[in-house]
Amino acid sequence: MEGLFLAVILVPLSGALAAYLADRKGRAALRDLSAAFTGIAEFLLMCGLAFYGMGSELYIPEICGMGLRFTLDGFRSVYGLTAAFMWMMTLLFSAEYLAHETRTGRYYFFQLVTLSATMGVFLSADLFTTFLFFEVMSFTSYVWVAQEETEGALKAAGTYLAVAVIGGMTLLMGLFLLYHALGTLVIAELLPAAAACTEKGMLYIAGCLTLVGFGAKAGAFPLHIWLPKAHPVAPAPASALLSGILTKAGVFGILAVSCNLFLHDAVWGLFLLGIGLCTMFGGALLAVFSVDLKRTLACSSMSQIGFIIIGIGMQGILGEENALAARGTLLHMVNHSLIKLTLFMIAGVVVMQIHKLNLNEIRGFGRKKPLLKICFLSGALGISGIPFMNGYVSKTLLHESIVEGIASAGALTGFLKMSEWIFLISGGMTLAYMTKLYVAVFVEENQDKKAQEAFDRQTHYLRPASAFAIAGSAAVLPALGVLPHLTSDRIADLGQGFMHVEGPVHSVSYFNLSNLKGGLISIAIGIALYAGIRTFLMKKENGITIYKDSWPKWWDLETLLYRPLLLSVLPFIAGVLCRILDSLVDWMILALRKTIYRDRKIPHELAEGSEFTHLLGATLDLLRRIKRKILRQPQPEREVSYEHRLALWREKFIETNAIIQRSLSFGLLLFYVGLVFTLIYLLYLGRS
Repeated sequence: MEGLFLAVILVPLSGALAAYLADRKGRAALRDLSAAFTGIAEFLLMCGLAFYGMGSELYIPEICGMGLRFTLDGFRSVYGLTAAFMWMMTLLFSAEYLAHETRTGRYYFFQLVTLSATMGVFLSADLFTTFLFFEVMSFTSYVWVAQEETEGALKAAGTYLAVAVIGGMTLLMGLFLLYHALGTLVIAELLPAAAACTEKGMLYIAGCLTLVGFGAKAGAFPLHIWLPKAHPVAPAPASALLSGILTKAGVFGILAVSCNLFLHDAVWGLFLLGIGLCTMFGGALLAVFSVDLKRTLACSSMSQIGFIIIGIGMQGILGEENALAARGTLLHMVNHSLIKLTLFMIAGVVVMQIHKLNLNEIRGFGRKKPLLKICFLSGALGISGIPFMNGYVSKTLLHESIVEGIASAGALTGFLKMSEWIFLISGGMTLAYMTKLYVAVFVEENQDKKAQEAFDRQTHYLRPASAFAIAGSAAVLPALGVLPHLTSDRIADLGQGFMHVEGPVHSVSYFNLSNLKGGLISIAIGIALYAGIRTFLMKKENGITIYKDSWPKWWDLETLLYRPLLLSVLPFIAGVLCRILDSLVDWMILALRKTIYRDRKIPHELAEGSEFTHLLGATLDLLRRIKRKILRQPQPEREVSYEHRLALWREKFIETNAIIQRSLSFGLLLFYVGLVFTLIYLLYLGRS
C-alpha cells in the first residue's frame, strides 16, 4: 500500500512536468493528452487505494524534521475520491476551454501540482503534514487566479495570496502552541492528549489560531474576501476546483481540530455556529444582489461553506448525540463539491462562446441548448435543497440537527430557534438566486434579437470530452438524492469514525412530512424572494427590463476595512508606538543621569586625554622643569609635553584595544560557523 500512497501523491507531479515540457515544445495535443491521462490515472489510483488500502499508513521520516505521515480512513477515502473525480472532469473540460488561451502549459503544470498537494492534505495523518501540503496548495493555486494576468485577475490574486500567507502564518503559530501543549500533532493522538491536557486556555488559543488559518482557505466570514473576487477571474475549471475542493481542504482542517481538540465542547460549537450563520447568510445575500454569473456562484460557495460550518458547530453543541450533524456535514461537503463542479463548467461554456458573464448580456444563451439546460437545472435544484436531489438530503440532516438541539439545548433554545430561521431563510435565498440564474440564462430571451439568434444557432458548441465531463458530473447529483439510503447514507457512514460519532445512528425518513416541512418552508421563502428580485432588483432602461447591480460598491470589506487597516491604520499605530518607545528610552536615560547616575561636574573640558593623563602629564612636566632649574639646563625650542604624549599614548591604546575586540568578534563568528557545520556533520553525515 505504501506504493499506492506515493503514487497518488507523485503521479500528478510527473504529469505536470510532462504537460509543461510538451507545451514548451509546441505539442499542444500531447500536452492536453498528458494532462487528461494524468487525471484519469489519478482517479483510478485513488479508487485502488480506497478499495484496498483502507486503514493503511505511510510514514516518511526525516523530512522537515518531523517527517510526513499519511493514512486512509473512510472520510479520507471519500474526499480523496471526490478530489480525484473533480480533477479528472475538469482536466477533460480544460482542453477545449483553454484551446485558444495562452500560457496553457503553465496552467496545467500548476493545476497538477495543486492536485498533488491537495491529495497530500486529505491523506495527511498529522497536522504538520497537513500544514506543509496546505501551504504548497495555497501558493500553487495562486497561479490559477492570476492566469489571465488582467488587472482584475492580478488584484484578486494579490488578495488571495495575502489571505493565504496571513492565514498560513497564523496556522503555524497555532500548531506551535498545540505541539507545546500536547506534545503531538498526530491527528489520531489529539483526542486523548487534549482530554489529558490541563492548559485548556492554551488549547482554545491554539484552536482559534488554527481556525483562522483553515477558515481563511475555506472562505469563512470574515476571511471570505478572496472568494467572490478570485472565482470570476480564474478560468472556469479552476473556479470549479477552488470552490469545490480547495475550500474543503480548509474545512478538513477545521474538522480535524474541532472533532479532536473540542469534541462535545458546547462553547466551541457555539462559536463555530455563529461563524457559520454569518458566512451562510452573508454569502446568500451577496449572491442575491450579484448580476455576474460566476460571482453569483462564488458567493453561493461562501454561503454553502456556512451550512457546513453550522454542521461542525452543531456537533459540539449536541455532544454525544452528534450523529445527524456529523453525517450532514460530510454529505453537504460532498454535495457542494459535485454541484459546483457542474455549475462552474457550464459557466465555462458561456465564457468560451461569448466571453461575457453579466446576466443582461448572456440572457437567453441556453434556451436552445438542452444538455446545458438539464445539467444546470440538476445543479440548481441540488444546491437549493429541492426534494429528491442530493442537496436536500444533506440540508435535511443539518436542519434536523438544529431541531434536535432546540429540543435539548436549555439556555440555548432561543438562539437555536433564531439559527433555524436564518438557516431556512438562507435556503430560500439559495433557491431565489439560482432561479434568477436559470431564468436569465435558459428561459428569458436576450433583449438584442441578433444576439439571441446567434445564441440559438450554436448547436455544436461542445466537444465530446467536454460534454461527457459536464453530463457525467451532473448525473451523479440526482443519484445521491433519489435513493439516499443506498447512496448518501453509505457515504455518511464512512465519515463517522473521523468525526467520532458515538451515539446511535437512527435511520432518517427523508421524505416524510416532518422532514419535508423544513424544505417546503425554504421553497416558499425562495419563491417570495424571487418575486422580490423581479420587483426590486430589475429596472427598465430605454424600454428594456434589465437586472440592476444594487449592491453598494463601497460596501466591500477589503476596501472598507482590510486594506485601510493593513496599509494605513496598523502602520500608523506601529509608527506611533515605535516613536513612543524610542523616546521612552531617551527619557529613562535622562532621568537616570539626573538621579541615580548623576553626572559629576569637572572644572573644565580637557582638550585631549583624560583627567588621569592630564594630572600625570602635568606632574611629569613640573618635575622636568624643576630638574632643569637645579641643573641649569636650557629650555629646548620644540619640546613635547608629557601631558600631550600621554594623551597620544592613551588614544593609541584605545584604538589598539578596539582592533583586538573586533578581531575577537570575527574569530568568534568563524568559530560559530565552524560549530554549525560540525553539528550538521554529527547529525547527518556522522551517522554512517
